[in-house]
Amino acid sequence: MNDKLVERIESNPKYKELVSKRNSLGIKLGAFVLVMFYAYILVIAFDKELLATKIGDGVTTIAFPIALAILILSFITTLIYVKKANGEFENLIKDIKKDVKDLL
Repeated sequence: MNDKLVERIESNPKYKELVSKRNSLGIKLGAFVLVMFYAYILVIAFDKELLATKIGDGVTTIAFPIALAILILSFITTLIYVKKANGEFENLIKDIKKDVKDLL
C-alpha cells in the first residue's frame, strides 16, 4: 500500500474518531458479555442450589431461563455492534475515503 496514503489516513481526525469509537464500543460490549458469562459460571461454582431451584411444574430449573437470557443478550450485543458498524462507522469510513480520494 502507498505509504503516503497510509500516513494521510492515519493522520485524519475522522480515522482517529473511528478507531476510538470502535474500540470503546467493542471493549464495553465485550466486557458486558464476559461479565455475564463469568457471573453465571461463578454461580454454578459457588451456589449450585440457587440454579437448581425448580420453577413452574417442577420439571425445569431456574438455570435454563437464565442461560437462555444470557444467549439472547449475547445476540443483542452483537446486533448493537453490527448496527453501529453499518451506520455510524460506515459513514465515518465513507468520509475518510472522500478525504483521501485524490491518493486512491
